[in-house]
Amino acid sequence: MSACSSLSGSFTHRSTQLSSGLQTAYSVSPNTANRISPIIVQSADRYDVSPTLLAALIRQESNYNSSARSPTGAVGLTQIIPSHWRQSCPGNLYDETVNVNCGAYVLASYYKSAGSWSKAVAYYNVGPTGYKRSFWTRHKAKKYARSVKRHEKTLKKAL
Repeated sequence: MSACSSLSGSFTHRSTQLSSGLQTAYSVSPNTANRISPIIVQSADRYDVSPTLLAALIRQESNYNSSARSPTGAVGLTQIIPSHWRQSCPGNLYDETVNVNCGAYVLASYYKSAGSWSKAVAYYNVGPTGYKRSFWTRHKAKKYARSVKRHEKTLKKAL
């Protein structure tokens, strides 16, 4: 996993390219893909995260369902836990822009502390403390990171 991307050109071109990729790789509806792609590209640019990695993380977390809510209380496209991120990500986390921005922020923050994108994605799943807590949570997190990487690979092939 890396922060480099398969997308190139202007913001509009990258958004259009990503939208097409989401539709092909993940069967995201054209309406949803066209609406969310510019948000992904903008958030990825803002936090220096690969848009394909961010898109793959969204695929893993919510399968592009903006109203997703997990049993643990994580919400939205990037499945943010409001109680953990309220200070860093103010606003309505069901709002697609707020949520994707927050997910990109969290991923970038984890990258800064982890030093690798794979580990940052693993942290995204269980948190840095959970990752260090036990073999089993680390194993779960690494499995999650491999799944996100597979989603990213599928998307890159579709681009």
